[in-house]
Amino acid sequence: MTEIVHTSVLLQECLNFLAPETSGALMVDGTLGEGGHSEAFLSAFPDLVIIGIDADSKIQERARERLDRFGSRMRFYNGWSDDFFSGYPAGEKKPDIILLDLGISLFHYEKSGRGFSFRINDPLDMRLNSSSGKSAADIVNTYNETDLANLIYINSEERYSRVIAKKICESRKNRPFATTQELAEVIYDAVPSAYRHGRIHPATKTFQALRIAVNSELERLPGLLELAFGVLAPAGRLGVITFHSLEDRIVKNYFRLLSKACTCGPEVPICKCGGKPKAELITKKSVSPSADEILNNPPSRSARLRVLRKKR
Repeated sequence: MTEIVHTSVLLQECLNFLAPETSGALMVDGTLGEGGHSEAFLSAFPDLVIIGIDADSKIQERARERLDRFGSRMRFYNGWSDDFFSGYPAGEKKPDIILLDLGISLFHYEKSGRGFSFRINDPLDMRLNSSSGKSAADIVNTYNETDLANLIYINSEERYSRVIAKKICESRKNRPFATTQELAEVIYDAVPSAYRHGRIHPATKTFQALRIAVNSELERLPGLLELAFGVLAPAGRLGVITFHSLEDRIVKNYFRLLSKACTCGPEVPICKCGGKPKAELITKKSVSPSADEILNNPPSRSARLRVLRKKR
């Protein structure tokens, strides 16, 4: 059995809020990772069927091995979740449960060799699907200073985004960035001395910003939520786990919009949706990990779960 390196967050909370309410329910795990959430659901609910989605074929192979004992109750889709939902066959059973865990697996940080962590000297890549799109190295070596500063600030709210971008652009004149530690060292040197010794490493937010940009995480999220809700069965539930305020704000606002009596938006002068809520909020506010979970799994501390139910 392949060693599992990631601990799934808010596991018991997901089981409680997203438990199947009918026999033979279908669940979509839209961010499968190493399969921790799917394993827990399949173990707890013996007649549940799950489709697990992941854009990374390598981590999906680890999940396949982990979940092999569940046989035909576990199916797999290799690709982006928004592509899966946008191409969902009209005649297929609609999912009763959809779970989207938007966090990055510990596997990617520690085992992927793709530069998600500045603590390991890996190639500066950060792509979940390493066969397509721009890498982090492409961005830091080609973006102009203004665009790079804006990207860092918008995707991480890094207050020193401009001095970091300036230092990156100056340093790449001598040699293009190729590894994570090359970039982390330049960021460390760019920021004020007091910031270097704060609660987090000064490169943390810039690496987050680059990862978000490389994988179009914030760009994909609004469309992903809309597509997932669109294929969800009536009375079905959608749960989303976020890990930073930028994601959580998008999810919170979308969920609130669906729970309003009119969801047309301010740009539509006359209501066209019929004036009825499309969903009800199961979690009135986000659900956080317990103190015990944070103690046993420190990366869970920033996780937030929101759940809604689609109206019939």
